[in-house]
Amino acid sequence: MGYIRDRWRDPARRGKGKRWQVKVRVDGRERDGGTFDTKDLARRRLVELESAAQRGAWVDLTDRTTVAEAARAYIATRPYKVGTLERTSGYVRNHVEGTDLGARRLTAVRPSDVQAWVTDRAAHMAPSTLRALVKFVRSVFRAAVDDHRIARSPFVRITLPRHEQDRVVPLTVEQVRALAAAVVVRHRALIITQAGLGLRIGELLALRVQDVDFLRRTARVEHQIDRRSRERVPPKTPRSRRTIPLPTVVAETLAEHLAAHPPASDGLIFHTAEGRPLLQNYVSHDVFGPGVRRAGLPEGTTSHDLRHHYASVLLAAGESVLAVAERLGHEDATLVLTTYGHLMPDSEDRTRKAVDGAWSALPGPLPADAPAAQVLPG
Repeated sequence: MGYIRDRWRDPARRGKGKRWQVKVRVDGRERDGGTFDTKDLARRRLVELESAAQRGAWVDLTDRTTVAEAARAYIATRPYKVGTLERTSGYVRNHVEGTDLGARRLTAVRPSDVQAWVTDRAAHMAPSTLRALVKFVRSVFRAAVDDHRIARSPFVRITLPRHEQDRVVPLTVEQVRALAAAVVVRHRALIITQAGLGLRIGELLALRVQDVDFLRRTARVEHQIDRRSRERVPPKTPRSRRTIPLPTVVAETLAEHLAAHPPASDGLIFHTAEGRPLLQNYVSHDVFGPGVRRAGLPEGTTSHDLRHHYASVLLAAGESVLAVAERLGHEDATLVLTTYGHLMPDSEDRTRKAVDGAWSALPGPLPADAPAAQVLPG
């Protein structure tokens, strides 16, 4: 599997540099195990490397690949969507390249190097973005471990800045109504439909007449509009394909909108004068932005706040967390609990009634005479 080579057999090298070179064959390739002054040290290293190779734990310590290079290679092998590709490439460009961590060889990074990098990045970005960045770079090192490029990941016991997530304060029905009244008539159905169905903005803009069943009072999410290309693409996740109950207020609003503004040739409900899908940036900046200001809503209110409104209405009505997650198209209910848990109605009375109801089934009060005290063994 491996051998030791005498480098001084080459007359040009005689007496120059370390004499004994270790070579190991791993995964069908000959790898360099380093050079040593004495043959005994080289022999010990050969035994270590052969043992590591047999365990699948061999690491090429001469690998000069840097963390930034490894991150680029990691991105290139992932089937990222366009938005994810842009975000992760930005992480590498802005927060890995040009840093001490990014310039280090992958095999030479220590936990202390990672902690120093995290602390430095914390001064340049929001805590939530920092967590996403750390998650990405941790994945790069995990992939390096899987490829046997490093023995273990240095992302251990890393301390992140404390982050208290701001609680969602959902818009009230009155505020949503004021927002709808503050935009031009053609776009009012956008506001009511998103607030009444809890759609993502891309899902809202992809809604077609054939996706809305006015008879059965349901709406089906099958696509979303890509925010750059305007193309109809699959929704965010497999769970995003879903059927949503169609409230009367949304059905009536859509019916009025379609009567005044017929759908495009492909059935698209919200479209330009030429029948093309609306751009997300246009809806955000030219519809919601001015509408928020005219309605006097909190600064920073976006279309996503209408999803928060939808979730809060369902929870206040006693809808289960699982049902809310399904309506919103989330993969699981955890995000609903962490985002909207504080909006769930107070359940103290239900708890009391549940326990009292269970005990009320008993035939009567406990007996008045207690049994003699039992003597416990010493």
